[in-house]
Amino acid sequence: MHQLSWLLLAPLLAMGTAAPRCPSGCHCLGDLLHVVCENKGLKKIPRVPNKVRLLSLQQNHYPILPSNGFSSMKSLVSLHLQECHIQEISSKAFRGLKKLVYLYMSKNEITTIRPGAFQDLSQLTYLYLDNNRISELAKGLLTPLKSLFLLQLTSNRMHQIRPGTFAGAKELRWLHLSDNDMTTILPGALDDVENLATLHLDKNKLNTYPAVALSKLRVVEELKLSFNNIRTIPDNAFRSFGRYVERMWLNNMGLER
Repeated sequence: MHQLSWLLLAPLLAMGTAAPRCPSGCHCLGDLLHVVCENKGLKKIPRVPNKVRLLSLQQNHYPILPSNGFSSMKSLVSLHLQECHIQEISSKAFRGLKKLVYLYMSKNEITTIRPGAFQDLSQLTYLYLDNNRISELAKGLLTPLKSLFLLQLTSNRMHQIRPGTFAGAKELRWLHLSDNDMTTILPGALDDVENLATLHLDKNKLNTYPAVALSKLRVVEELKLSFNNIRTIPDNAFRSFGRYVERMWLNNMGLER
């Protein structure tokens, strides 16, 4: 009887201790540390080994990025979600990803990012949100991103930046806002990121140089203002940047002086 029980139990134990496998249809490298599931028609986030460090889900279909969809991937460092038809990022969408450094969500259709979407991303350093339909970032949305170095928002629908937009992102050094619908950068809007080194504001709809908003920036090395309708720039507009400025673009603005 004991022998029969063991025979019945053995397959179940084997299932419980089976080595993690590469998800069906995906390509895995480096002993399952890199999982690539690109352009597979996926509508659900696949189950992957807990030890995975890079997950690429590019060119799949996730209109709403759900809460807790990646919560089991505790070791994930790089997540690729480009061209996934994402329209909305739910609260706690990246919960549990405390080691994530790179997050790519370029070329989607994002209009809504719910409060708390970036919870747990304290190590995130590079965030790519370019080529979406984002019109604003809610105050406090970026607060968890205490290690953020680069924020890429080129080719969205941002129309203004308000105070508190970048609260918590004090390590931000590169901010790309080219090719938006920006008409206003309100005073105080950049006070939380005074260590910006690169600021791209070209191809927007600015009619005046945002002197007060930029006055707190101390170490700007690269500034792009090209292709705005800014006719005049105040005297000493760049004084706060000190000796750090290396590159500045002021072309195609119709400057009068």
